[in-house]
Amino acid sequence: MSYNKVVPALVKSSYDNIKRICLSHGRFRSTVASTQRDEVEGGKEKQVDECTVVKAVQADLITQSKNTTEAQTQKIEIDFDNTHEAYKSKDNIELLRSLLVFKLCTFDFLVDKNKELMDLSKKVFGQRLFERLMKMTFYGQFVAGEDHNSIKPLIHKNQAFGVGSVLDYSVEEDLTQEEAEKKEMEQHYVSCCFLTLGVDHREKKYKAHRQFGDRRGGVVSARTYFYADEAKCDNQMETFLNCIKASGGASVDGFSAIKMTALGRPQFLLQFSAVLVKWRRFFNLLAAQQGKSGMDALEQKLELEQLKIGCAYRTEFDFEYVIYIMSPRTIDLLDWNSLINDRTSISNLLVIPNVETGQLEPLLRKFTVEEEKQMKRMLQRVDVLAKHAVDNGVRLMVDAEQTYFQPAISRLTLEMQRIFNREKPIIFNTYQCYLKEAYDNVSVDMELSRREGWYFGAKLVRGAYMYQERSRAEEIGYEDPINPDYEATNRMYHKCLEFVLEEINHNRKANVMVASHNEDTVKFTLEKMNQMGLSPTENKVYFGQLLGMCDQISFPLGQAGFPVYKYVPYGPVNEVIPYLSRRALENRGFMKGSQRERSLLWKELKRRLLNGQILYKPVY
Repeated sequence: MSYNKVVPALVKSSYDNIKRICLSHGRFRSTVASTQRDEVEGGKEKQVDECTVVKAVQADLITQSKNTTEAQTQKIEIDFDNTHEAYKSKDNIELLRSLLVFKLCTFDFLVDKNKELMDLSKKVFGQRLFERLMKMTFYGQFVAGEDHNSIKPLIHKNQAFGVGSVLDYSVEEDLTQEEAEKKEMEQHYVSCCFLTLGVDHREKKYKAHRQFGDRRGGVVSARTYFYADEAKCDNQMETFLNCIKASGGASVDGFSAIKMTALGRPQFLLQFSAVLVKWRRFFNLLAAQQGKSGMDALEQKLELEQLKIGCAYRTEFDFEYVIYIMSPRTIDLLDWNSLINDRTSISNLLVIPNVETGQLEPLLRKFTVEEEKQMKRMLQRVDVLAKHAVDNGVRLMVDAEQTYFQPAISRLTLEMQRIFNREKPIIFNTYQCYLKEAYDNVSVDMELSRREGWYFGAKLVRGAYMYQERSRAEEIGYEDPINPDYEATNRMYHKCLEFVLEEINHNRKANVMVASHNEDTVKFTLEKMNQMGLSPTENKVYFGQLLGMCDQISFPLGQAGFPVYKYVPYGPVNEVIPYLSRRALENRGFMKGSQRERSLLWKELKRRLLNGQILYKPVY
């Protein structure tokens, strides 16, 4: 089944047609979610807010004891202070390198001017000496190697100590801010040239703005792609294909990461996101008119009789559509979203409801034939990557991006999951828990997986675009999408995580990667797994950290039998400098906020010296 046939498109929403489909009982979708969801939201919310954590074991790395619960499962506890186990995969030179790099990351001048200092070092030392210096320090700490062959030794070593890999080819264009803004606005201008005056109904959030044309601004932990032409998108797809192939050849059950903005014109994602958000808000408006505002996303259900009386929405477009619902009298958000299907051309996709007139209006006037082809090619590239991942036994992780792209990215990822996650979790979507709507996003997508019977795959992160998102919202004038503070983000992360864990406990068809460097979050996950009797050997809960960071979390987990993965960047030294620059920026805040990792490194180094292990080498 081709992914192009699952291209979302809007549909006609007249009440008479809805009623006709509603009466066709053979097409109803069933759900087992309501009772389970009530239990999770009602009974577990307090535990999430209190953020219960597991106390570290002070003696052995791992202790196992009989659980007194009905499940009678083995309780596993991890000691994250045991440096011998945490760093047994590292020789002394690697420990010293980590200490040096982390210390350098605490100096503001070095971090703020890291790009200029690297450029100066290249001129002073020459290319060869510069590359050797980088491999001894920052590059050696955070990057696995230059190509998929040179990274294999590190991948195999980590695997021997229980840690898998998520491969990420981290080469980026080294553009100036002016060049980045020009590229972004040029691709926006080309699209705008086809608009007729007065027909651009998009909100300000879903339009390109020159002051934020450089999407790298304020972003320290995510790659950024800028559109040039279709040939470049094809080249980036080939890069992802090579990464998938390398993942399949280097490790068992590996992951590979992709970004949607690398595969086509980002303007399409902006426009599609605007449509999805408008339609969701339209649903919320109708729910509010029926007195159902303030409820959780899936608790809002439109009464069709009231909808018939209160609405007479018609459209000039001749769309076919399918709607499956739980009850012949109500429609929930998922049923509403299913009004967006695969029955029309992409040009007809971009229509939105006008609440005042009761008509569906085109978001933009019309796409050219070439633009239509570009959008379809973007979807074809996604389809190729997903099929290649299946063929190579690799799971595909779709990275999250800015909120003005994310609704479209999540919807396209969901369509891939509906196709490729039927037998096992292949496609994983990423949820940024610093967003106010993170829990709604997770719960809605999971409910759809329940109804349709496919495997839900999620990667939970706190988020990479906070400063940029807040600045853009304030400058342009829309609601800040980010949680008010770090503690609120922690609560949201734990709430989403516990919800997914409850689903795993319920039917074993959900899967989650806990992508976090926060030790309390990892302990929280272990505690919940122990309470629910979830075994690490089931491979339903994964853990993820960046290469070169938080080894005291990753390796003890891996040696205890938990599926844990390092996000493994690779690429030529000169071409990953933008990535290394961001690592320095991210580690400044990380290292200033906590001395823990450096103190553990010193502790292990002293232990080895006192035990005469000056020439310690890992054995595997």
